[in-house]
Amino acid sequence: MAGQLTHTSTGASTGTGTSTGASTGTGTSTGTGTSTGARADTGARADTGARAARRADAHAVRLSQRDIDGLLLCGEHYGAPYDLLAGALRVSPERLPAIVARWRRAGYAATGRFGPGPAWCWLTRDGMAATGLGFPATRPALARLAHIRAVLAVRIWLANGQAWHDGRAWWHSERRLRAVRSPYGTGHVADAEIHWPSIEHSPYAGQVWAIEVELTPKPAARTAAIINELLSPMRYAMVVYLTAPAARTVVTRTVAGLPAQDRARLAVRDLPATAFGREPFGREPFGREPFGPTP
Repeated sequence: MAGQLTHTSTGASTGTGTSTGASTGTGTSTGTGTSTGARADTGARADTGARAARRADAHAVRLSQRDIDGLLLCGEHYGAPYDLLAGALRVSPERLPAIVARWRRAGYAATGRFGPGPAWCWLTRDGMAATGLGFPATRPALARLAHIRAVLAVRIWLANGQAWHDGRAWWHSERRLRAVRSPYGTGHVADAEIHWPSIEHSPYAGQVWAIEVELTPKPAARTAAIINELLSPMRYAMVVYLTAPAARTVVTRTVAGLPAQDRARLAVRDLPATAFGREPFGREPFGREPFGPTP
C-alpha cells in the first residue's frame, strides 16, 4: 500500500473564511428586498463554488507507515481502544489523541466513548475505502466490546514475542476470514489465524494456527464441537485457546477428554492482562521453545 492516501474531506468545507469573503464581496449592492435576495443568492453561489474548489485540491493526506498500520488495525478489528492502539503503534498514550485527530480530520476515522474506560477509534466509510479493506463502516457493537478488546490484546501481545519476530508471523483477522467465506457457509470461524511463513530454521515453518479467545464459559458440548471442527480435517496445525479465568476450566476439561493426537495440537493459555484493560503488556508469549500443547 502506498504511503500516501488522498481523500476529499467534507471537513474542508466547514471553514468560514472564504464564505465570509464571498458575502462581503456581494455586500456592496444596495436597494430593496429584491436586491437583498439577489445578494444572498450570489453569496450562496460563491460559497458553493469556493467549497467545491477547496474540496478539489484540499486534504491530500500524507500518512506515515505508522498511520497506515493504525488505520488497518482499526479496520481489521472493528475498532480499537486508545490504550491498545497506542501500544500497537508504540507511542505514548499522550501522543495518540493527536494522531487519531489527524485521521478524524481526514475523514478516515471516528472516535467515541462507550462507557468507562478509554475512548475507541473505528474507520468511516472513507477510511475503509482508503485502506482497501472494504468492510462495513460501523461503530463497534456494545455487546462485543470486551471480545474485540481481548482479541486485539492477544494480537499485540503475541506480536511482541521473539518467536513471532524470528518466524515473521502474520495475523489473519476474523474480519478477513469472514470476508472470503461463502455467504452460505456454516461452521465456526476462528477469532483469527496465525500464518508462519516457510522460512529456514523456523520451528513452525508453513504452519497455520487458529486463535480462539474465551472470556466466558460455553457449554461443554459447544466447546467440544468447536474444538473438533477446528482440528478436523487437519485444518490447523495448532489451535491456541486464550482464556479468561472463568472460561479456563471448561476448556481444559474438554481438551483433557480428547485423544492424545488431538491434545498434541491444542494449547490453552491465560489471556494477557491487557485483554482486561490492565498494563503492562507483560511476559514473552511464546519464548524460544515451541509453544507446545496444554500441559
